[in-house]
Order: sequence, then C-alpha cells, then structure tokens
Amino acid sequence: MLRQRVITALVLLAILLPALFAASPVPFIALSVAMIAAAGWEWARLNGVTGAAALATGAVCGALCLALWGLGAVDRPLPGLWLASAAAWVVGGAWLIRGGVSGWPKLPRGLRWFVGVTALCVAWLAMAQARTLGVNFLLSLFMLVWAADVFAYFFGRALGGKLSAGRKLAPTISPGKSWEGVWGGMLGVLIVGFVWIGVDQRWATGSASLFTRLNGVGPWLLVLACLFLSAMSVVGDLIESLVKRSAGMKDSSQLLPGHGGVLDRIDAMLPTLPLAMMLVSVAGGGA
Repeated sequence: MLRQRVITALVLLAILLPALFAASPVPFIALSVAMIAAAGWEWARLNGVTGAAALATGAVCGALCLALWGLGAVDRPLPGLWLASAAAWVVGGAWLIRGGVSGWPKLPRGLRWFVGVTALCVAWLAMAQARTLGVNFLLSLFMLVWAADVFAYFFGRALGGKLSAGRKLAPTISPGKSWEGVWGGMLGVLIVGFVWIGVDQRWATGSASLFTRLNGVGPWLLVLACLFLSAMSVVGDLIESLVKRSAGMKDSSQLLPGHGGVLDRIDAMLPTLPLAMMLVSVAGGGA
C-alpha cells in the first residue's frame, strides 16, 4: 500500500507541478477542470447516480467550468458570489453536520446532486482565480489546508488519546477527529501564516500570498481568517465523510490508487477556496 501511495503521488506531482509553475495560468486551470469533472463523477456515485448518469454528471461539471472560463468569469471580480458561498457553507455546513449521516439521504436526490455540482464548480472558479493572482497565492492557500490537516492529525494523536473520550469532534461522522486536533490545526495554520509572511518579506516573491494580503489589512484579520478557514476546512472534510458513510463507501473512488478518490483529496478545499477569495475581496486584493 505504501509503495502504491508513493508511486501515485509521484505521478500526480509530475503532472501537477509543470502545470502549476507554467508561465501562464492556462495549463493549471485546464488541468483543474479535468479534476473537477472526475470529482463530479464521484459525487454522483456517492449519491446513488451510477453508470452513464454518473459520467454525465462529471461531464456537466467540466462543461460548466469551461463555460465559466469562456465567459470570462475567471478574470472578473465576484465578491457577491464569494459572500453567498461563504454564507451557504457556514449555515448549510452546520445544518448538515447537525443532521449527521442519517440526515443526508433524507434530502431529495436531485437537491443533493445540485448541491455537489454547484460546490464543485464554485470551488473550481475560486481555484482558477487564485491561480491568476499568482503561484505564491495559490500555494499559500493549499498550504493552509494541508497545515490544518497535518497539525490536526498530530495534535489529535498526541493529545486526543490522553484526554477524555468526550472530546471527540463528531464521533458518528468521523470517529478519528477530536477537538484537540481542531485546535492543533488552527495553531499550525497560524504558525505557517506568520512564517510565510516572513518569507514573502525577505525574498519578495513574485506575488503576495494569502497571508500577506490579509496581514496588509491588519494582523487581526490574518488571525481571524486563519482560524475561520482552518475551521471551514474541517467542515468540508466532515461533510464528505458523512456523505460517504451514508453511501456505505470508505473512499469516494479508486481513481488515485492508494489515496482514494479526487474528492478525498479536495474535500477540505471545497469551502476553503471560495471563502479565501471572499476574504481577499474584503482585504481589497482583487477577486
């Protein structure tokens, strides 16, 4: 299994890195369309849509992203969309987690399909706009999500096992997550944020990172944003977990051998990407 995970990771890096660091954002944006199409196929299967209909869902996701790109949405300020997306994720995410695994199948299948396709396409648009703001900006956003996950894992293992079992975050959705992990993830994101700002200042990278843009308004916004985005990355992870549990599936697919599916890799980014773009709009940094 470890060998399979390493091989898959190396192949993905060989594809992703040249597209990410290309002089133009076009290769990465095009690659991300394919990724969202694959995630759309997975979403359909998780919600009881199989066969040709699942493939059609992936095609719809890809076509919608291409249409948004062709209509110029990638280069257009969209503060209203990001604000609406933030409200939907905060309110809707809390409601879905409160409903738990048993609550998800009670929603009409068409509504579940629509929610997933919309979330994927909005996240793609946010990712595409983030890339147009610069590689440093997009990487800092990715690193925020990765830091929240990695620090949460290690803090959860180090502290969660030593404290009472009552500190489980959502035991019926994701038994391995603890409140200690959440606090550790937030701390890790703050550390990464301040370190990244120092790197930006010292080496004057080509584009400002998410952390530097937020800090430009004030350290208070940086701290609040890091805590908020870290928390919302957990929300994205939990929602995908409850959808998978309701479908009786461990992974969203086996498209990435040893790693599960595309959704398994981007679930925490689905809320974080558009919410980060909303905060950048507030900070006056475009988008």
